[in-house]
Amino acid sequence: MNVSQLTRALEAGDSSERWVAAVARFFQSHDLSYGHGTDNAADEAYWLVRAQHNWLAERGAESADPRLIGSVVGLAERRVRERRPLAYLLGEAWFAGLRFSVDERVLIPRSPLAELIEHGFRPWRSLAPGDRVLDIGTGSGCVAVATAHYCPDVSVDATDISAPAMAVAASNIERHGFADRIRLIESDLFAAVEGRYRLIVSNPPYVPRARLTELPAEYGYEPVLALDGGANGLGLVDRLLAGCVDHLADDGVLIVEVGETQDAFTTSHPRLPVTWLDFERGGEGVFVLTRDQLAGYLAG
Repeated sequence: MNVSQLTRALEAGDSSERWVAAVARFFQSHDLSYGHGTDNAADEAYWLVRAQHNWLAERGAESADPRLIGSVVGLAERRVRERRPLAYLLGEAWFAGLRFSVDERVLIPRSPLAELIEHGFRPWRSLAPGDRVLDIGTGSGCVAVATAHYCPDVSVDATDISAPAMAVAASNIERHGFADRIRLIESDLFAAVEGRYRLIVSNPPYVPRARLTELPAEYGYEPVLALDGGANGLGLVDRLLAGCVDHLADDGVLIVEVGETQDAFTTSHPRLPVTWLDFERGGEGVFVLTRDQLAGYLAG
């Protein structure tokens, strides 16, 4: 399916549902890779079409606006030609039911941590008003903002080593009205962090360096700093484990996503008594660890 055929299909379509089907066929006829907010052509097409209609309808079955054909075709064509993730083309991504501004300064939100945050981190951690949460490697600020949204009256410190990423996070914190509850700290892991937290959560870089060149073209638009986990993918994760004990409260809990390096992590830390989480909406490589468990492991 080429651009002209897509244009004619949209011109003949009388609903957003038909537009979504047409854009999905266009995507399916090209060699695209998904994984930056969707995992298939149909969902990506829905995202594109509904975003152009400013998300005005829940189901997308109403009449499509013919004035938007040019913008829909233009975005779809760029998605195919440039292989740029749709989130960057739109300047938006969704995480835990919330909309975030994103660009090439930050990783596109897509972590299974969203599901955990929506449940207030229960049953692994029940947060109370006044509790402190630390989000390490905040990127766009999505984890910090979602935590503040779903866990009222907790305070969140959000760190990142990247000043450009911190600027994006600041805009999202302001956008969602949490400037009074989320503090941004430019820091290499715990370097500029003080005090203890009842919960530390992190989605650090964990892609093995050799794998970076093997990833689909779409991933090449994301900041390498947010993906590169070192030789075995665990460079930042191991440093995180080593520094956590001094910053967790006595009953504190650590939650970390290591994604595709779960097996490598288990091999590297066979005696570490982590609990691996299951998610209803899919996702893997997220573990939970208490301060006592981590302290016992490091002391042994």
